[in-house]
Amino acid sequence: MRRDVSSEIINKLDIGKVSKLLDIPEYRITGALQRKTLQFVPSPRELLRFDKPLSNVEGGTAIFIEPFDIVRGFPKIPRTLVLYPGIRNHFSSCESVTVEEKMNGYNARVALIGDSLAGMTRGGFMCPYTTEKAEKLVGKDFFLDHPDLMLCGEMVGPDSPYVPKSFYDIESLDFFVFDIREKVTGKPMPVMERRALVEEYGLKSVRLFGEYCVDEAHIEVTNIIKGFGSTLHEGVVIKDPQMQLLPVKYTSSMSNCADLNYAFEFYNDYGRDFFFPRVCREAFQSVEWDEDEESRRKRCQRLGESILLPMIKTIKKRQRGERITETVQIRVREPKTIKEFEEHLRLLGVDAVFEKPELIGDEYLVKIRKIFKSTNDKTDSILRGELWS
Repeated sequence: MRRDVSSEIINKLDIGKVSKLLDIPEYRITGALQRKTLQFVPSPRELLRFDKPLSNVEGGTAIFIEPFDIVRGFPKIPRTLVLYPGIRNHFSSCESVTVEEKMNGYNARVALIGDSLAGMTRGGFMCPYTTEKAEKLVGKDFFLDHPDLMLCGEMVGPDSPYVPKSFYDIESLDFFVFDIREKVTGKPMPVMERRALVEEYGLKSVRLFGEYCVDEAHIEVTNIIKGFGSTLHEGVVIKDPQMQLLPVKYTSSMSNCADLNYAFEFYNDYGRDFFFPRVCREAFQSVEWDEDEESRRKRCQRLGESILLPMIKTIKKRQRGERITETVQIRVREPKTIKEFEEHLRLLGVDAVFEKPELIGDEYLVKIRKIFKSTNDKTDSILRGELWS
C-alpha cells in the first residue's frame, strides 16, 4: 500500500521535530518521503508510517499528523534455533533470564493519541477494529497516568481478523501485555516492573514461566516446550530481566506445523515464505533434542502432512470450482467500525467480502471471506495444463 504525501501533509509535519525525536537527520526523513518508504495513511486518522526500518527507527513506526505524536514500531525479535548456545551467547552479560509465553495471535500496540486510544498493528497501521477492542479491553485509566507509554501485547481469540485461534478458551478476543515501552523512544520497561504495573491496572499479562539461571535456562525451556505436547501453544520468549538486550523467541514443533498447514492452503500467497525457516527450525530442534529414529519419523510425517494435505485440499476445491477463501470474523459494538475496517483491509490490499452483520446481544458479529487471488489463479492455470515456471 503506497500513498503519495500531499504538500498539505508535508506542511503540517514539523520535520525538524521528527528528526530530533527520532534521532535521524532531516534529509533521511525527506528521502524516505520521496522513496515512499515513509507512507501516508489517510484513515482512520492521518498518519505517516515507516514501511521498513530506517537507521535506528523500526519499521511500523507511526507519526500522527494531528495531534502530533509518534508511536515507535515494535522491534524485530531474533530467534534461536538451538537453545543452549543461543541463550548462553546472547545473554552472556546476564545472570538470569525470564521466560514468558509467546501467544498465538497478532501483535498490537495501544497508545493514547490526543484524548483517544489508537490500536496499532505491527505494520504501523491504526486498525479500527483493534482500536475499538482496545477501548473495551484496555480503557484509558493506564494512559491517563502514563500518557508517554504504550502497551505492547497480543490480541488473541476466535474473533481475530488476522490470526483467529480458538484453543485459548477465549470467547471473543482478549489482549495480553508482553511489553511496555516509551511511546516515542521505544525504551522498554524491566520485566517484573512491567508485570507489576499491568496487574496494578487490572490488565492481563502473558504467562510467566519463571526466571532461570542462564546456564540452565535451556533445560527449563525444553521442558516447557515439550510440556505443550500436541497443543497449538506457540512457544516462549526469553528475556533479559532488565530488558537491556533484545529478547529471543523459540517455538514448538506443533506451532511450526500449524503455520505450514495454514500457509500451504494458500500456497501461492504464503507458502514459499513460510517453508524454509520452519523446516530449519524442525531440523535443529530434532538434533538438539537428540531424537531417536521413531521420534524423527513422527516429526517428518507431521511436517510432510502439514505441507501436502492443505495443498491437496486446495487443489481439489479448485477442481470442483470452489474459490479459495478464508473465513474470519469480527465482533464490534459500533456499525461504523465495520465500514472503517472494510476500508482498512482495502488499504492493506486484502480482497475481502463482508457478509451481513448479525446482531448478538449488544454487538454485531460479521463474517469476512478473504479471497486469495494468487492461489486461485495459479491453481487454475496448472489445472488447465499450463507449465510451472
